[in-house]
Amino acid sequence: MSLVLIPGYMADASLWDDMAEALAPAGPIHHASLAHDDTIPEMARRLLAEAPPRFVLVGFSMGGYVARDATRLAPERVRGLVLVATSSRSDSRQQAVAKRLAIEGVEAGEFGGLSRAAAAASVHPDRAGDAALIERIRAMGRRLGREAFLRQSRLQRVGDEGRLGAITCPALVIAAGRDRLRSVAESEELRDGIRGATMAVVAEAGHMLPIEAPDALAALILAWLRDLPP
Repeated sequence: MSLVLIPGYMADASLWDDMAEALAPAGPIHHASLAHDDTIPEMARRLLAEAPPRFVLVGFSMGGYVARDATRLAPERVRGLVLVATSSRSDSRQQAVAKRLAIEGVEAGEFGGLSRAAAAASVHPDRAGDAALIERIRAMGRRLGREAFLRQSRLQRVGDEGRLGAITCPALVIAAGRDRLRSVAESEELRDGIRGATMAVVAEAGHMLPIEAPDALAALILAWLRDLPP
């Protein structure tokens, strides 16, 4: 089977590097890009245009919003859906204010990737001082660049709680127990809203699950894929 991996906000395909070897036996891996479009639906349509005929979607964080939109747009093409450290909620007022301030800062000056504070907030609290980890996260943003930052920061993440029931393919929801950006409760809402969905929690990891706990995340995905209907 083909896997389509969707990164999150200001993340690129290297987000999945530490999982590539483990996931390879599952089938061909395709990487979606979120760097070129202004809305979640546009990102989903690009994904579908570039993806193989049938596939399993793995969406991380903002990529989970894109994955769900793609699943609703082309349900006949999606064998299964894996949602990692994501949510069905709209951006909160606090999130909207933070993004607006970040946009204003970049418009007024240079772009050097996500701030160290933003990157540190995305990992397990005990790893917030891990310089190599923080630099890896910031480097993804620098590679994507200023325009992608402005584009992704301006887009509206509209909640889809009322549309989760339209997803009928098998679904796995994975949460991080020490995620400071997306709560376990938000993953539970996804599990409860998608008929038949199952859920797992990686207890000692922060939001950046594919980088912080790649082996645990890959093991959960592979175990679930083994039971996926043809």
